Amino acid sequence: MIKYISMGYVGSSHDFAILKEEFSPEFDWFKGYRVLIDLGFLGFESNYECEDVNIPAKKSKNKKLTSKQKERNKEISQQRVVVEHSIGGLKRYKILADRLRLKRFDFYNEIVGLCAGLWNYKLSGITH
Repeated sequence: MIKYISMGYVGSSHDFAILKEEFSPEFDWFKGYRVLIDLGFLGFESNYECEDVNIPAKKSKNKKLTSKQKERNKEISQQRVVVEHSIGGLKRYKILADRLRLKRFDFYNEIVGLCAGLWNYKLSGITH
């Protein structure tokens, strides 16, 4: 289920910069939580306090990952796939998958919220 959606950001905003803007590191947003993040959030541990951070190991330019690192990355990706499926579920709604041509950005944010609600409803399994 999708529990939080930030407002939309114009242009090529970096995910970690958006996170820091939405959830200021000054507060203990993630304290007591286990956090699964991807490599787009490198530096999370130094900015936020949480119970546990699971971030995949990054392959360096000249050095391959060890078999232990590969196994750990696989475990993390198996847990994160649920999040990726939710993002994919939102993109099933064509208005979110196509290029944005709206002039009113606030209306787009409402559309995203509606699509998230529809996705959560689908996941709830309620039928009539």
